[in-house]
Amino acid sequence: MRSIWKGAISFGLVNIPIKVFGATESHSVSFRQVHAADGGRIRYRKVCELEDIEVPNEDITKAFEAPDGTTVPLSDEDLDSLPLPTAKTVDILAFVPADTIDPLQLDRSYYLAPDGAGAAKPYVLLREALNRSEKVAVAKLALRGRETLGMLRVVGETLAMHTMLWPDEIRQPEGIAPDSNVTVRDAELDLADTLMDTLGEIDLDELHDEYREAVEALVTAKLEGTEPVPVGGEPERGGKVIDLMAALESSVKAAQEGRGEAERVPAKKTAAKKTSAKKSTPAKKTTARTAARKTAAQSGAKESSGKKSTSTAKKTAAKKTTAKTTAKTTAKKSAAKKTAGRKRASA
Repeated sequence: MRSIWKGAISFGLVNIPIKVFGATESHSVSFRQVHAADGGRIRYRKVCELEDIEVPNEDITKAFEAPDGTTVPLSDEDLDSLPLPTAKTVDILAFVPADTIDPLQLDRSYYLAPDGAGAAKPYVLLREALNRSEKVAVAKLALRGRETLGMLRVVGETLAMHTMLWPDEIRQPEGIAPDSNVTVRDAELDLADTLMDTLGEIDLDELHDEYREAVEALVTAKLEGTEPVPVGGEPERGGKVIDLMAALESSVKAAQEGRGEAERVPAKKTAAKKTSAKKSTPAKKTTARTAARKTAAQSGAKESSGKKSTSTAKKTAAKKTTAKTTAKTTAKKSAAKKTAGRKRASA
């Protein structure tokens, strides 16, 4: 790899000479513009609008356009002479937990290598300090004609740096989310969880650019004069209104078949049923006990009412019997007095 920048990491009073290498490369498909009639290449030439002549690269320099449209030429020497402490320095500002960095701020990725034998010791010192602290370093540097933020972290045994956008370069997601209040049912979430579990993990190293492969196959077929082999089916068109539950269920089934798994009920849904069953059992028992108590109370009330009625009837009958006995005794006494009176009179 070819170094694209040289400078030093400023780590307090420690200075670490480094070389910067690009950590990524693009394999995207690139096309040329051609004239449809004869296939001739369409090229862009750099032409001076004042003289209407083509200008070679060595005669082209930078310029800054002022608000009134005036251009101010700036040479590389002008830019190199700017009083920037980060012109050739990766100036570490702080060490922070990695999860405090918003991934939206990350831009390009680079590898940092020690530049010279004397840089090896401080390079390893910084690497091991980052490893032990489990933090990343936030720095400022000037790269590719602009000052930018950078995040340093450890990748294997190498220091890596990600340039970062400034906070005011991150757009706020206003008006992006759905305007209306959308309600998601628990059953839908259960199916979504099941689909996530079924899909499981993935090995990113196994992924590849299928579009590029299809384009290369198409080009090969045209060069050989053969018919290109269609890849895949008709692409799905967006904008259709779908049944979310049906789509989730079909997705889960397809994912399970792809992994050779048997159909299974969402774990959360099963747990919910078990919980519901557990909750319903005590309720039934309580209801049964309450009903039994009510029945017993009603029976007791009837028995008590019957006892009260029997007792009242017995008392009434006793009163009647007493009244009859009293009447008979009174009648006998009255008859005895009359007989006695008659006997006295006859004597």
